[in-house]
Amino acid sequence: MLNIVATPIGNLDDLSLRQVRTLLSSDIILAEDTRSAKILLDAIKDRFPQLTVNYQSKSAEIISYYKEKEFEKLPVIIDRLTKDKNVSLISESGMPLVCDPGYLLVKACIKKGIPYTVIPGPSAVTNAIVMSGFDPSQFSFLGFIPKKASDKIKLFKKILSIKDVLPKMSFIFYDSPKRINDTILCLKTLNWNADVVICREISKKFEEVIRGKPSELIKRQYKGEITFVVG
Repeated sequence: MLNIVATPIGNLDDLSLRQVRTLLSSDIILAEDTRSAKILLDAIKDRFPQLTVNYQSKSAEIISYYKEKEFEKLPVIIDRLTKDKNVSLISESGMPLVCDPGYLLVKACIKKGIPYTVIPGPSAVTNAIVMSGFDPSQFSFLGFIPKKASDKIKLFKKILSIKDVLPKMSFIFYDSPKRINDTILCLKTLNWNADVVICREISKKFEEVIRGKPSELIKRQYKGEITFVVG
């Protein structure tokens, strides 16, 4: 059985009982970042000591499973799954597959009839659309925004055409603090006076929601993990 386990996006107190039980009962944990996985398992021991005692006899094998190695390690993982091993997939934070490894594994499980389930949890995407204050009934998540300015402008032009048809639609991206000002500059270049919300460090100690027009937001510097919402 494959368990696709969402993990906290910043605040380890967001761990759920189901996530904890699933990880503690796993034979194998596929981790995008093994260091983050160990931090997560230590957090489980601290927050759920009684549950940890119940599963003391079971110690999961942690296997590094990041994007560049996903295809290479696929046959080994499928072999373990066909031998009835309880395998859990986690990304560094949030939901696996969403801008993270796991898609090839799920496709292979479907093809071979291997059962899998999803253990839900926090999401930067849904948090950001609710925190933005925009109408959450219509939104589109577009992953990581392109790095090149020319590609960003092409994307924004397409979004503008969609807004003509669906004016209430909001668009959500992940962006880097090193490139967010370039992204805002692209909006200015198009003379798109959009309402923009920048959510940084969601659920963490320094969580911040910054609202404004591109002309206002470009004057600032940004740090941390950023989710960018165009209303």
